[in-house]
Amino acid sequence: MTRKVVELDQAVVEQFAAGVRGGVVLPNDPDYSEECKVFNGMIHKHPGMFVKCVDVADVISAVNFGRDQDLLVAVRGGGHNAGGLGVCNDGLVIDLAGLKFVRVDTKDNTVRVGGGNVWGEVDHATHAFGLAVPAGIISTTGVGGLTLGGGVGHLSRKFGLTIDSLLEADMVLADGSFVTVNANEHPDLYWAIRGGGGNFGVVTSFKFQGHPLKNVFAGPTLWPVEKTVEIMEWYHQFIHQAPDDLNGFIATMIIPGPPFPEELHGKKFCGIVWCYTGGTEKAKDVFAPVLAKEPLFEHLGEMPYPMLQSLFDPLLGPGLQWYWRADFFDELGPEVCQSHQEFGSSIPTPLSQMHLYPISGAAAKNGKDETPWAYRHAKYAGVIVGVDPEPEKTEQITQWCKNYWEALHPYSLGGAYSNFMMDEGQDRVKASYRQNYDRLAKIKKKYDPTNFFRVNQNIQPAN
Repeated sequence: MTRKVVELDQAVVEQFAAGVRGGVVLPNDPDYSEECKVFNGMIHKHPGMFVKCVDVADVISAVNFGRDQDLLVAVRGGGHNAGGLGVCNDGLVIDLAGLKFVRVDTKDNTVRVGGGNVWGEVDHATHAFGLAVPAGIISTTGVGGLTLGGGVGHLSRKFGLTIDSLLEADMVLADGSFVTVNANEHPDLYWAIRGGGGNFGVVTSFKFQGHPLKNVFAGPTLWPVEKTVEIMEWYHQFIHQAPDDLNGFIATMIIPGPPFPEELHGKKFCGIVWCYTGGTEKAKDVFAPVLAKEPLFEHLGEMPYPMLQSLFDPLLGPGLQWYWRADFFDELGPEVCQSHQEFGSSIPTPLSQMHLYPISGAAAKNGKDETPWAYRHAKYAGVIVGVDPEPEKTEQITQWCKNYWEALHPYSLGGAYSNFMMDEGQDRVKASYRQNYDRLAKIKKKYDPTNFFRVNQNIQPAN
């Protein structure tokens, strides 16, 4: 297949490449195939050029080149995006993987992070100072993608979404200009990037508020999948009344193998992965109601927060086939719980699973229009993922995921957490931003009137 960048005048390409400190990768380069790989092995796209940025100057050059040459442009941070929206066919990929640094300022416990960092690198740096920034549940996830979409994870009930700790960002805009955005500088853009995705520019650095946290009391509890209805009904009543220090996401899942005991391998469960930030001395009382539900297996204990954050990394490495569907939910009624038990009992492959992340406590304290994240009133961000290493299982995991989602969607709130979405069309994007979409579209028109940044969950410029 001919790539559009290759059709450009060779001298133009060479002149541009000579000015990029991090270098470029073209389709005939030996490492091109490796560059095309993203976290989701189901995604196969072939850009015309990768620009390997190592500083802001590289990013500005890449944006200007892509705009001047009328190229389709994608921005890749950690490469974890569910729909593979960090790459594109034929166009130019601005790769931020070389733009990494983490600096902790102990005067105010803030953390400055590069646009290409992944969360494990942030956790490693902050943990030494007894700090944490709320993120997701996989340490290999990119900081940029997770943050710009909102950021739901183990610490959501205690410290809020990731965007609730975002104080400032440095950005390169579609016209190639460089801006710093915060509550006082470009406040409209600051509002937009806290949940509005990569629609408004390339973020080259983030400044977060760190929170005091060293160790957590955490781990999984498992019940036979046949008890899913009972456990979900109990969990719904329990988790939203629990202290904000306690978080736990509920799942239907198969135990694929180590580090779990051999007798659990290959069996289906309803599980909850807990994270308690209130100290070991209180943990016994907090978890008493959980253990009263007599889990078949529990492995709860004190651990460093980065250990919890990386617990599932070995199971969910790069290159697996992934198919995602998601929705927000307010209730776990009888029909919903029954559907979870039914589809949890027919999980097709060991790594396929469903998660419900609670949105309460600190995550629910901001209003629905204080950031673009429109579902602060929801009780759960749900996601179903079909996962397997083998491409021949793609149809099987995709169909199970779709059927599971279609059974639950009528009971949902209509939209989904954008970081859990594939490329699902404009109606789904609008449903996921609800009343905030029009405001986002106006800001998009102001900062990106030509929709230059459109390989994303796209917000189209207002008319």
